[in-house]
Amino acid sequence: MTFRLGPVTVLGLGLLGAMMTTGAGAADAAKGKVLAYTCHGCHGVPDYKNAFPNYRVPKLGGQNEAYIVSALNAYANGERPHPTMHAQAVTLTPEERADIAAFFAAEGGLQNKEVVGTPPPATQTCVACHGADGAKTVAPDYPKLAGQPADYLVHALKDYKSGKRKNPIMAGIISGVDEKDFEAIAEFFSRQQALCTTDQIQKHGKCAAE
Repeated sequence: MTFRLGPVTVLGLGLLGAMMTTGAGAADAAKGKVLAYTCHGCHGVPDYKNAFPNYRVPKLGGQNEAYIVSALNAYANGERPHPTMHAQAVTLTPEERADIAAFFAAEGGLQNKEVVGTPPPATQTCVACHGADGAKTVAPDYPKLAGQPADYLVHALKDYKSGKRKNPIMAGIISGVDEKDFEAIAEFFSRQQALCTTDQIQKHGKCAAE
């Protein structure tokens, strides 16, 4: 069973995301670069893993700006459970969260010329919002999935499935996805390119393939 958004719903969500982005005011990527030094301690270490549960932390370079803001807000208000991220996010002002997001988004990300591999059937649930390659999202506050570590994606999907991550859109979508398909979904999107680590940004001054 798959859950698909109709074109009117997708358009409405896209317009909502665009309004949220443009209405937030101009963020300062230069300030964000300074503020993001605390992010490098985990997200800047290649293949760095969260201690418990054990999974590689997500890549941030080239991620959608509005999504990073949304994620930081969710960690701050408890909609996403993670003690370390809560402790970091809750100390940031809304302006600082926007600046950090602008810094990572400004890296532009990596580009795929074509989809890598054959999408498993279960990804049909995902592509309406995240794109066939996991990088062409229909709204700016949706995350790019392409290039994220597979174990991180599985962890995120499980948290949405269990309700630990609270998001009304994902709650409806994930209810129609069998947990046995999480690994295949995650492996497919992890093989695509879009995001880079902060370690790559530090080495090259921008997102760059290794």
